[in-house]
Amino acid sequence: MTNVAVVGSQWGDEGKGKVVDWLSERADVVVRFQGGHNAGHTLVIDGKVYKLNLLPSGVVRGKLSIIGNGLVVDPWALLDEIDRIAEQGIKVTPDTLKLAENVPLILPLHGALDRAREEASGSAKIGTTGRGIGPAYEDKVARRAIRVCDLADDEMLEQKVARLLAHHDALLRGMGQPPIDAADLLAKLRALAPRLLPYATVTWALLDEIKRAGKRILFEGAQGAMLDIDHGTYPFVTSSNTVTGSASTGSGIGPSGVGYVLGITKAYTTRVGSGPFPTELHDDIGQAIGDRGREFGTVTGRRRRCGWFDAVMVRQAMKVGGVHGIALTKLDVLDGMDELKICTAYRCRGETLHHLPASQARQAEVEPVYESIPGWKESTQGARSWKDLPASAIKYIRRIEELIETPVALLSTSPEREDTILVHDPFEN
Repeated sequence: MTNVAVVGSQWGDEGKGKVVDWLSERADVVVRFQGGHNAGHTLVIDGKVYKLNLLPSGVVRGKLSIIGNGLVVDPWALLDEIDRIAEQGIKVTPDTLKLAENVPLILPLHGALDRAREEASGSAKIGTTGRGIGPAYEDKVARRAIRVCDLADDEMLEQKVARLLAHHDALLRGMGQPPIDAADLLAKLRALAPRLLPYATVTWALLDEIKRAGKRILFEGAQGAMLDIDHGTYPFVTSSNTVTGSASTGSGIGPSGVGYVLGITKAYTTRVGSGPFPTELHDDIGQAIGDRGREFGTVTGRRRRCGWFDAVMVRQAMKVGGVHGIALTKLDVLDGMDELKICTAYRCRGETLHHLPASQARQAEVEPVYESIPGWKESTQGARSWKDLPASAIKYIRRIEELIETPVALLSTSPEREDTILVHDPFEN
């Protein structure tokens, strides 16, 4: 029996929410460890759709859920999400949700700055959600963030707000904008404190108790490996570390407590926003994949860019993330296609590459080297065992395993919770 970390192996949107929900039945605790409300996890349970941004997916099953210190949290968005999910019959209380006391807060000024920068960047924009995640992480690293624990100390809060605004007001002046009203911001934070602080606790100590008690912990990542601030397609990345190592630093449990790593991997490739995408399809096939896969961002509603499976990129994510097995999702979207393609290498400036280069210029220039494989006419939607899969679909899966050098542990064949084929239980590693 072991703890399990779930991470995305592409550019996010791989179907982590459904897989985490499915695995959470076997877990005692679910922990979010990085990102913010730029994440969007969609769960479909008995035809009912739950859309989560900050809340760990375990809340839908009533599991103890923890928001770790590696996130940045918009407190108003969190409380709104708690209220919204309550309307769907899911009650979240301080007994079922724990918030790390040292989580940095996303303030209204962060979102305003995020959106202003994107607008000013024009065609060079990164494609952020505009929700303030990047500026909030900047303040964290610069040691001027307002954290949850600061709401309990009014005198310290005033000092920290003053220091924060000394920086942001200078930025605003440079952009021709008026300064932040310090009194208004303090009033909003003071009004927030009584409702938010009951959720706050020393989550690293709680996780240590849970681990020593032998309970199963499920670590839920957001975004994907290619959006990692260090290992992704920089600068078109998110502002946090999305790879497995962040499960430790973003929760405080220590590397030895993580255990099995499950990489969520879509059977094709998608991306939201700007940045390189070697296997992107600009034709009718790409359009059809997007339509069939309902590829629209949970958070932004933007249509996702679609393309063939990129084994080079995913293999790189396996290595960097220390992934033990993958959960392959959305196989059913490829049903009915005569031919499928898999990217097995890149060409760039006369070279053949088996990794995605770090250089922004070279990333923009790489061209995919494809291998063709026959498609299948039969439906895989809703399959719950290998015998329900067409032979060509199994051949496609096996070839992916070979190319990414990682086995399939789970196979998801629809958004529904139970339409899942278990090959290897990650908790029984």
